[in-house]
Amino acid sequence: MEVTGMAHREKSQRGEIIAVCSAKGGVGRTVLTVNLAIALRKKNIQISVVDGDFQFGDIGLALDIQSTLSIKDIVEEADSLDQYSLVNFLNKHESGIKVLSAPDRPEYADLINEPIIDKVLDLLALEHDYVLADTGVGLQEKNLPFIEKADQILLVTTLEMATLKNTKLMLETLETLGLEDKVQIVINRSTMTSVINAGDVSGILGIESPYYIPNDFNVASQSLNIGIPFVINQGKTDISKAYFKMAEQLTSRREIMVFKQKEPSIWSKLFQQSKRIKEGG
Repeated sequence: MEVTGMAHREKSQRGEIIAVCSAKGGVGRTVLTVNLAIALRKKNIQISVVDGDFQFGDIGLALDIQSTLSIKDIVEEADSLDQYSLVNFLNKHESGIKVLSAPDRPEYADLINEPIIDKVLDLLALEHDYVLADTGVGLQEKNLPFIEKADQILLVTTLEMATLKNTKLMLETLETLGLEDKVQIVINRSTMTSVINAGDVSGILGIESPYYIPNDFNVASQSLNIGIPFVINQGKTDISKAYFKMAEQLTSRREIMVFKQKEPSIWSKLFQQSKRIKEGG
């Protein structure tokens, strides 16, 4: 199904922001972000990607993009930034998606604060139907603005015991923050050999209807190494079909969101929760 009406947005409406998160590294978060972005783009809609792992982001590597500008360069122009000047900082991939790269040095991550992240996401959402943000691991400070701003949170896990344990803890924390309605679990490498079956994950995590991405380590690894997402050149593989199916499901249930009033920050909620626990103890 090709979505045609999304690009014609009223000024009071915006695209959907999706934060791609994980409780553990090495679960395929970046591979998921770029392949889902391109699968969505094939529906002839406007897609942007933000590399939100400001220290060690790999979106540029996964897309073979040699970035000259990154989100770091926005810092000095943040006050005057609008959706038109933001275009100058985006790298356009041959697939048509636009990418805001992470800084090229990990020490530059400290320059990027929550107001900048908020403004960038808002401006991108004005001009794109979907904004996908590949975040760092867990609930570290730099990830929270993405999680708070997102309309959907894709929480990526695998069948490994340690990953599921951490995913459950992160899921419980998001539920404590009142964000459970935004969370969708993605079981990556769902067909890998494991003592845990993919069908058992819903019960373990207490969730319903996760997305399943089959295991194809060779295809995924080669894709990352050469910088060509597999949905581009290996579209008939089972793993690519899973991404096209996910893109179809996302767009078929999509309702264009209007801007919401700003709620208390996640840091405030976490602080209040910690304070209540201490007072109760």
